[in-house]
Amino acid sequence: MIVSGFTFCRNVEKLDYPFEESIRSLLPIVDEFVINVGDSEDNTLDRIRSINDPKIKIIESVWDMALRKDGLIYAQQTNIALEHCRKDADWAFYLQADEVIHEKDYEALRATMETYKDNPRILGLMSRYKHFVGDYQSLDPWAYRRAMRIVRPGGKVVSVGDAVGFARSSDALYLGKKERDLWEYAPGHIYHYGWVKSPALLREKVRTQVDWYWEGTPNTRDTKVLSLKEFMPEHYAILKRFDGTHPEVMKKRVAAFPELPRRRNRWLNPEFYKYVLKHGFKG
Repeated sequence: MIVSGFTFCRNVEKLDYPFEESIRSLLPIVDEFVINVGDSEDNTLDRIRSINDPKIKIIESVWDMALRKDGLIYAQQTNIALEHCRKDADWAFYLQADEVIHEKDYEALRATMETYKDNPRILGLMSRYKHFVGDYQSLDPWAYRRAMRIVRPGGKVVSVGDAVGFARSSDALYLGKKERDLWEYAPGHIYHYGWVKSPALLREKVRTQVDWYWEGTPNTRDTKVLSLKEFMPEHYAILKRFDGTHPEVMKKRVAAFPELPRRRNRWLNPEFYKYVLKHGFKG
């Protein structure tokens, strides 16, 4: 079985993404790792080169400002990386620059890919998520629960929208929860750390999203956020506590993160119940 890894990144050092940890977490279970590096204003490219692993294949690209809307540039850059994956690969494993694989899931992931590699009906494997917000102990159960991260290479699928998911190339059918006959679940979880930053960098993350989703024009909510020097999501105080272990590659980053004050138990916080009434309960 041959497995290609692929991703895209740009200015991820500046935004303090765990991109090196992401890459290192996937390298043990792929035969190559295609990394599409955009025209960055920081040391993203040099830091990826410094990993110095023979599996890594770097592609350099210039981002098209004409696609500066609805996050479409992310799908385009994802597809560039996917197109450079080995044509003889059985699977292509996609990780974004803030996503990490836990080593405890390696064996099961390889076994599941092996199980379905010769079944042409299965176009991908859907991953479940753990979304961390604000710190490494707070999980957001209201964030999206699944996304396809293991797909068939060779033009069978394409990244769509803002690169959260994939569609079948032949008819643009989005591979979502209703298309259950076209995918199976991958074991384990994707550990998503994109919202674990200092409050100052979280504000900068919102500014970046405004640039690449709304062409630099913030909506009312984002205007309020950008008027602040620091930002923390409004539901941070009522998030679910994480008591598990983080991937080994994240050990130093987690240890170095500032210790935050203990929060009130969410079950004892009236704001939790107000939020549940508005958004529903998510375990």
